[in-house]
Amino acid sequence: MITPEWVRLMAAYNAEMNRRIYAAADRLTPAQRTEDRGAFFGSVHATLSHLLWGDRSWMYRFDSWEKPPGGIRESVDLHPDWAAMQALRVQTDAAIEAWAARVDPAWLAGSLTWYSGSQGRDVTRPNALLVTHMFNHQTHHRGQVHALLTAFGQKTGDTDLPFVLPLD
Repeated sequence: MITPEWVRLMAAYNAEMNRRIYAAADRLTPAQRTEDRGAFFGSVHATLSHLLWGDRSWMYRFDSWEKPPGGIRESVDLHPDWAAMQALRVQTDAAIEAWAARVDPAWLAGSLTWYSGSQGRDVTRPNALLVTHMFNHQTHHRGQVHALLTAFGQKTGDTDLPFVLPLD
């Protein structure tokens, strides 16, 4: 399904897009960042908090990171301090890239069993599918934030994968 090279590409894309999204969000006022704008998680800040929680939850399962507290509902309130959340995002992205550098075909071919709070039961799925989901989840919620930022008049630059990273 996917290769270690694809995982590394997506980790690099994730980190670069987070830099762009956070830079644009940093140009907003605190009131704008936290204003409920009708997105699934309400605000720019809440959505980015959820996304950070989601990434750290998957990395807890994939690479034995510390489990983030709470569940989906609590994820929006985990990082009330903007500067601290920004710093944790940078640290998280660097650690995801370091993990991606270690991913090998054998691990991708394996599977993972975990307790899913959203499903209320133990679930087993192929690692390759779960890694794909993690990166898709990032892109999905960053897209929501991008729409909110655009409505505030902020720009992030190109978001299209073929044009974000230097592949030459």
